[in-house]
Amino acid sequence: MKTLAISTLVLGLISTTASAETVTDHYKTVIEQKPYRVEVCRDVPIAGDKTGDTLKGAIIGGIIGNNVGNIENGGAAGALLGGILGHNSSKATGGMQRQCSVETRYEESTREVYSHSIVTFVYNGKQQSLRFTK
Repeated sequence: MKTLAISTLVLGLISTTASAETVTDHYKTVIEQKPYRVEVCRDVPIAGDKTGDTLKGAIIGGIIGNNVGNIENGGAAGALLGGILGHNSSKATGGMQRQCSVETRYEESTREVYSHSIVTFVYNGKQQSLRFTK
């Protein structure tokens, strides 16, 4: 219906002192993405966890600190020293670990598609342009 109305308008203009010069089709580039999934593996560094050894040292140091002499806050001081010694003597080491995950990637393709047309004509001595779709 839209094309019929434009055609009628253009034909009506042409029959009353208008003359069509050109009709130009315009195209645009469209990128289409097609998703696909892949598994990607990487070697990542990991740190050695010394938390367990620190906690063990703090507990043992706190027990010893409470049982040695009549020192005020001896348990807290023993826990602090035991935690430091446990952390420093820990054998936990870091290293590399292989981690894999699934990623979505996209394969792209381009193509030209029709966008619109422009008719250029002269009406009463003036050049006019009209944009329309076929």
